[in-house]
Amino acid sequence: MPDNWFATCPKGVESLLAVELSSLGADTVRETVAGVHFNASRAVAYRACLWSRLANRILWPLASVDAADSEQFYAGLRELDWPGLFDPESSIAVDFVGTNDEIRNTQFGAQRCKDAIVDSFVQACGRRPAVDRARADVRINVRLAKTTARVSIDFAGGSLHQRGYRRSTGAAPLKENLAAAILLRADWPAVAAGGGALIDPMCGSATLLIEGAMLAADIAPGLGRPRYGFEKLHMHEHAQWRALLAEATGRAQRGRASELPEIRGYDLDSRVIRRAQENIARADLQQAVRVSARPLSALVKPTHKPLTSGLLVTNAPYGERLGDRAGLSALYRQLGERMAAEFTGWTAAVFTSELALGKSIGLRSHKRYTLFNGAIETQLLLFDLSDNTLKDAPATVDATPPLSDGARMFANRLRKNRKRLAPWLRREGVECYRLYDADMPEYSVAVDIYGSHVHVAEYQAPASVAEEAAQRRLQEVADALPSALDVAPERVVYKQRRRQRGVSQYERQAARGELLTVNEGEARLLVNLHDYLDTGLFLDHRPLRRRLAVECHGEDFLNLFCYTGSATVHAAVGGARSTTSVDTSKTYLEWLRKNLSVNGEGDGPHEIVRDDCMNFLNGCQARFDTVLLDPPSFSNSRSREETFDVQRDHAVLVTAAMGVLRAHGQLYFSNNRRGFQLDPGLADSFDISDISAQTLDPDFARNPRIHQCWRVRHRG
Repeated sequence: MPDNWFATCPKGVESLLAVELSSLGADTVRETVAGVHFNASRAVAYRACLWSRLANRILWPLASVDAADSEQFYAGLRELDWPGLFDPESSIAVDFVGTNDEIRNTQFGAQRCKDAIVDSFVQACGRRPAVDRARADVRINVRLAKTTARVSIDFAGGSLHQRGYRRSTGAAPLKENLAAAILLRADWPAVAAGGGALIDPMCGSATLLIEGAMLAADIAPGLGRPRYGFEKLHMHEHAQWRALLAEATGRAQRGRASELPEIRGYDLDSRVIRRAQENIARADLQQAVRVSARPLSALVKPTHKPLTSGLLVTNAPYGERLGDRAGLSALYRQLGERMAAEFTGWTAAVFTSELALGKSIGLRSHKRYTLFNGAIETQLLLFDLSDNTLKDAPATVDATPPLSDGARMFANRLRKNRKRLAPWLRREGVECYRLYDADMPEYSVAVDIYGSHVHVAEYQAPASVAEEAAQRRLQEVADALPSALDVAPERVVYKQRRRQRGVSQYERQAARGELLTVNEGEARLLVNLHDYLDTGLFLDHRPLRRRLAVECHGEDFLNLFCYTGSATVHAAVGGARSTTSVDTSKTYLEWLRKNLSVNGEGDGPHEIVRDDCMNFLNGCQARFDTVLLDPPSFSNSRSREETFDVQRDHAVLVTAAMGVLRAHGQLYFSNNRRGFQLDPGLADSFDISDISAQTLDPDFARNPRIHQCWRVRHRG
């Protein structure tokens, strides 16, 4: 008898998902908000996990549990036969959504669920499953509504939008299943079947193009996933699953070998194009999808072979953050002009959050669909370009207002700074640098450039400055930046920075998880511009990192308080014999692993140690040629019994680090504590040189107190 299932999806995609599930063999299909209920056999559920291009998750409902209070919730969960579902050796994670009067936050609700599951295993078999949020074998989904919690197994073990090909994204990534929905709404399968082409003039990470190619080539979107949650369930039918995989693999091989439609993409930024090419290669679609750097103004229909029909599709920029909206109207108008001039007889699909921006295109759309990109309500506009005349652009449509006096003053300072730094930037090949650091007291922000992106950190205004005034000045910064730096507004990220203590400066501010690859010397480094106050790359330490790349060739390198390991990467790329990196943060050590991998050093002689640095030094038997010691100013990490204060504790720490340094070696000790004074007793034991001035590049010359740095050697 068929089982009951529930498939989640982005809002606005429900009807498409219902049709897709029916085509895969589901019956009794019923739509609801952001999901579809359906009945299906286990084989059809497998097929949905493998072939659904639209679902986020396939949930297998287990039970509804009374959750009027936490004890009833726990008791109801304990009654479920968890050991009958999977083995205690399998790791678990709980995705918990919802609150009520008694269960007031999702973390508490997830913890009670984990407690019940673990206790159930301990009582039944004396062993318990481990908890692994990142790579759990079995994921449990719990949705709390009023006093009832619906408990399900996440059958696929994670969101199905993650196809496995996309590790590099642009500034505003579009989830793969939403991209597929856009293509289906635009009737791309019919266009492809008729020999039409697919063009994306602002392709970003190439998600629309890759999804379009997978549709045209009959490639199951789930083939690239490394594993599925159901593989750890007792009810899993291995032979049945292997047969479905074999069928899908054969279809994909035949599809890739067939003559596919012309699929091309363009983007203004060559760095974005490189990331798109990496994604295309991971999807094994290099022969089908081609991308290149080209501005929108140069968009033309490919001419190497006749293309009388096709679909032009794009996820056009749209502004949801401070400073994003200025100047977008002209971009949309330019898109409309190219559509009208080059693509007569084609169809077009433009995805945007702003109907007003869509009207700026100047062409008549014949259909409009409301979709949700995360929490953002968006519009998909469809155009028939066969007989669609471009309207005259109104003189006042979304015109960018003139800059205020303050914004003009700020813009002029940015231009002046960039002109001053330009010779150095060209000479040294620097693409990540500080352009402005509260040069004018009225505009107390730091403006950092990361390739084609801009990161703006607002310092907290003093109490004497009214909140309204601070907000007005930040808006003036946002107004000035796009024109002053000739940067698209959506590539500017804004944050408010306050004085932090302990780990606060590293705590998550958002959860986008977008990593941008930037270049520094011979190293490629991953930065996160959105999720934390700091980006993962301290720009003021650039000269020291590049110094290490040269000096660590053939040496054993130790990086203490390694953070995301950018210095380790430089040492590794520079030819270090080995590297050892120590930090207490699991998050940042994983970031280091990714940094090493993107540089081709993932399998090299690089040891990564999660430990308190003092504990590590006390037990370390190895010896190193070069040691980098860059501790925080203050830390109350849970991994330490006592707090760490760099002024109070640095002498003991430096002495311990010198204990693992070879006789001929050198230790670099750096910190950014304002007013820091080096313990004079250290000079009695070691040869110490203040090299702070040598470790500051021109972008930090106006702020020499940003950090202090010493080179420490053994005497004799």
